[in-house]
Amino acid sequence: MSALLSEILDPNLVVLELRAITEGDAILEIAELFRKNGQVQKYYEFADAVMEREGRSSTNTGEGVAFPHARTDLVERIVLGIGRSQAGIRFGEAKEPAHLIFLVGVPRRMVNDYLVCVGALARMVKDKARRDALMAATSAEELVEQLRAGALLVE
Repeated sequence: MSALLSEILDPNLVVLELRAITEGDAILEIAELFRKNGQVQKYYEFADAVMEREGRSSTNTGEGVAFPHARTDLVERIVLGIGRSQAGIRFGEAKEPAHLIFLVGVPRRMVNDYLVCVGALARMVKDKARRDALMAATSAEELVEQLRAGALLVE
């Protein structure tokens, strides 16, 4: 599992302070990183697919974390973008806003890999100390290293 997570963690796909104040804008802001880094060409279509999925059932865990995602052939491999918001962004009906947003795109053929990846991320961020460390990271590289270290612990 950590090899898969290590492959998709990329500091270039991290926004340390989202400008967005709505879930739709947060998804677009992170999806724009996918476009800039050649991960998805039709990023508006990708963002629409994520928002449509989010509209059916919110991915806000209630612990300040959200995992918006889409299973779509608009991506060729699993992609992970991370956005952080000190103020928090409301996702769905959860009372607590999301401060850490893990935006995932997964090709339809890779659903099992997606489940393994998101399961590991979810186990990692259940730990308040880990969430606090991610929120305190001062660079995208540091945030990614925190996740890599955590991935080794949840295998």
